[in-house]
Amino acid sequence: MDLKLTNKVAIVLAASKGLGRAVATTLSSEGAKVIIGSRDKAELEKTAAEIQQQTGNEVVAMPIDMSKGEDIAAFIKTVGEKFGHIDILLNNAGGPPFDKFENFDDVQWQKAFELNLLSMARTSRLVLPYMKKTGSGRIINVISGSVKSVLANSVLSTAMRMGVVGMAKMMADEFGPYNITVNNVAPGLILTERIKHTFPKDQDPEKVMHEKAKNIPLGRIGKPEEFAAMVAFLASEQASYISGTTIQVDGGANRAIF
Repeated sequence: MDLKLTNKVAIVLAASKGLGRAVATTLSSEGAKVIIGSRDKAELEKTAAEIQQQTGNEVVAMPIDMSKGEDIAAFIKTVGEKFGHIDILLNNAGGPPFDKFENFDDVQWQKAFELNLLSMARTSRLVLPYMKKTGSGRIINVISGSVKSVLANSVLSTAMRMGVVGMAKMMADEFGPYNITVNNVAPGLILTERIKHTFPKDQDPEKVMHEKAKNIPLGRIGKPEEFAAMVAFLASEQASYISGTTIQVDGGANRAIF
C-alpha cells in the first residue's frame, strides 16, 4: 500500500530511541521528510545518521527539551521556516515515574503535567497554523494503555494521558473543518531498550519475555516497528476519516470492552 507520505514534513519527538525512533524510521522509509527531536544531541544526531543510511532519505536532528515552552516554540518555528509547511506531528515524551499516589508531591505532579500534557498542547497549538495553511494535517499522540485499563502505581501517567485523550477529542472537533485529524495511539508491552532495562539482571531475558507474554493473547511482546506501522497508517491519506480516537497496539492484552 502506498501511504502517500512522500515529501510530507513529519516531526517526531522523543525520537532518539524506542518507539519514537521506530516511527521516524518508518515514516522516512515511506518518503517523508522527518525531523526528529530529543534532549540528547549526540544520541539524536547518531540516530538521524543511522535512519538516513537505512532509508536513503534525509533526516534532520534538532535537540529539544519537551518540558520547556521556549524550546518547543523555537523548534516548531525553525521547522516551519525551513520547510514552509508541517504535515505530521507525533507527540511523544518519556513517561513520569511510577509510585503510589501518596508518595508524589506537587513538584512531581507539575513535572508530569509539563512533560506529558502541556508539551502536547504546546506543540499542537504551534503546528496548527502550518497545517491550516495547507488544508490538511495529522496530529498523533503517543499515550499509554493505562487510559483503558488501570496499571498499578501509574497515577501520574494515567492522569496526564487521560488529559491528552480529552484534549484530542476537543481538538478533533475544532480541527476537523481544516481537514486535520487528531488521534492517540496507546502501546501495550513493546520490546524497546527501556523495557529490556526493566528485566531482572539475574534472569534469562527469553524466560522473562515468555512470562510477560503469558497474558497477551498473541503470545508475545510487540515489536517497535509494529507500533510504528499503526502511526504511519494514521499519518497517511488512507486514514483521512479517522479522528478523535484512541487505538491500542497491545496484542489484545487489554481485556476492557470499551
